[in-house]
Amino acid sequence: MITDIVLKGLRIVNHNSTMKNFKIGILGGGQLAKMTAQEARKMGFEVFVLDPTPDCPASMVAKQIVGDFRKTDDVKKLLEVSDVITYDIENVDTSPLKSIKDRVFPSPDILDIIQDKLVQKKFLSKHSLPTPNFKEINSVEDIDIFPCVQKARRGGYDGRGTYVIKTKEDLTNAIKSPSYIEEFVEIDKELAVMVARNGRGDVSVFPVVEMVFDSRANILDFLLAPARISEKVEKEIKEISIETIKALEGVGVFGIEFFLTKRGDVLINEIAPRPHNSGHYTIEACMTSQFEQHIRAILGLPLGSTELLIPSVMINLLGEEGYYGEPVYEGFDKVLEISGVYVHIYGKKETKPFRKMGHITIVDRDLNKAIDKAKVVKSLIKVKGDRYEGRNNNG
Repeated sequence: MITDIVLKGLRIVNHNSTMKNFKIGILGGGQLAKMTAQEARKMGFEVFVLDPTPDCPASMVAKQIVGDFRKTDDVKKLLEVSDVITYDIENVDTSPLKSIKDRVFPSPDILDIIQDKLVQKKFLSKHSLPTPNFKEINSVEDIDIFPCVQKARRGGYDGRGTYVIKTKEDLTNAIKSPSYIEEFVEIDKELAVMVARNGRGDVSVFPVVEMVFDSRANILDFLLAPARISEKVEKEIKEISIETIKALEGVGVFGIEFFLTKRGDVLINEIAPRPHNSGHYTIEACMTSQFEQHIRAILGLPLGSTELLIPSVMINLLGEEGYYGEPVYEGFDKVLEISGVYVHIYGKKETKPFRKMGHITIVDRDLNKAIDKAKVVKSLIKVKGDRYEGRNNNG
């Protein structure tokens, strides 16, 4: 583990070694890797990414190794050229990382917990961290609580791998892969927070944000920072977040999603061991972005200030329903005419319905005015493809 680091030009010096042209490896080359690499490059570090898609988004700012982050031999290629390893995606092969734990952040042991959502739930329960009640099942026939929410143990993200079961009749469409069920809670708001911890044990927490989801795809549609919640709820969420990252002994930035129930209870939904969609607003709105904070944390550097400088709204740019192929960004120039609007295009070569193609952050001293601007922006910009295959085909 790197500790007591002193930066001298492009060198990192600690008590044990001096490293020139320090190299950071990222498993996955999507938009999170791209934005992480941008911050790392600003600080003078070299970045390599491993991703199976040639010319992946991160390749615009990092050196790409074309390979599968789920295959041991390909992961080893990244290890050979990197001083420190981190992630852009949870679904990676952790086995080759176990022998070099002191170079991998967060630890592959943490990733093992996060990858299996049932194991994650058991971890939260073991450490008395609040989460919806859950039950392990061996098959769909074991589901005997209605209503409930069935969740796939592995691979689910952006609304995939989650199914609400209201009655026995819904069991015919239940998830067939290994899964578990949790209680159906009456949700008032869905909230999230980014929390960081470095190797020294220093912890910092970003502002709590409010998330609104697109009901068609159950994917984050837009986000408000700060969340419209009481100081009591904000304090409770931040305290739980600190307890969670300490329990994990995590190093890096973690995204933690919460439910605020209609009864006023705060419950952890799930944890992401990496920068997260709900933290993109920090690039323009906070003193330190989540991506810079992640670099600081995994290198054992002092953590930056998480102060919110200005209220903001973040909206995801999703592929329009029915469109596929080379992306076309309609209204791009129009939204740039609006003050306080920052457009981030990820550089993905193909679009499909509800795929994340970019995001836009809107800042304003008045959160309500930022919300109004966001509504205008959403009406103006659309991500379409060069071919239309109809709205009933979700790809």
